[in-house]
Amino acid sequence: MEAQKPTTKPAAKATGHKVSGIKNAFLVIIACFIVAICLFMFWFGHESHFEEGHPIDLWGTIYKGGFIVPILQTLFLTVIVLSVERYIALGSAKGKGNITKFVAGVKLCLAKNDIAGAKALCAKQQGSVAAVVSAALTRYEEMDKNTVLSKEQKVATLQKEVEEATALEMPALQQNLPIVATMTTLGTLVGLLGTVMGMIKSFQALAQSGAPDSTELSTGISEALINTAFGIATGAFAVISYNYYTNKIDNLTYAIDEIGFSIVQTFAATH
Repeated sequence: MEAQKPTTKPAAKATGHKVSGIKNAFLVIIACFIVAICLFMFWFGHESHFEEGHPIDLWGTIYKGGFIVPILQTLFLTVIVLSVERYIALGSAKGKGNITKFVAGVKLCLAKNDIAGAKALCAKQQGSVAAVVSAALTRYEEMDKNTVLSKEQKVATLQKEVEEATALEMPALQQNLPIVATMTTLGTLVGLLGTVMGMIKSFQALAQSGAPDSTELSTGISEALINTAFGIATGAFAVISYNYYTNKIDNLTYAIDEIGFSIVQTFAATH
């Protein structure tokens, strides 16, 4: 067993796959907040969008949403950026070819006991699925040459290798998705907060003695509606993004489970 350890670690390093992606989402949030502040102050609040203090277009109306608008824009931009980041990262994790064809090709090689051919397919495919399969195949070859362990121990070792390789890939696949899931609720709640604050301003305008201040009334209503719209848009986009990428991850893990099971069962049937 001692002679096998040096060959295991280099193989894992050679076949390991690093999913590309943003490691620190906090920096993304800060960058989006800066962009949102700049948009709010220099674009939405630009004097060209107002006439005698009243908005004359959509951008000026958005500006009337108040200080909650930059916060909602930050959440919305963060969802967009992290969604694009996950698209690129999961595309890298998927590899260069079709996953279904890759799984079928590896199964065919296993049926022929062509481990070298299966590893060649992994090297060509790349991605997270290929990395797990390559690690399992390396362990497969080691167990095939091992004369110390029993068959049950070899099968258990092979199964453990598949599980460990999968566990190493999963965090990279799911990275930043919890933040997108949080934006689903947070965007709606912040939008609701802006809506309530806008309605408070509207009722304050109505509560004034004499004729209501139409400017204050319209400002409060604009703030309420703009914040409602931004909150709903943020929550809806976050839900769609989270479910879409969760489904893509499920498809990848299903492929990993399927081919991992095939490797273990092939070893058990042929040894």
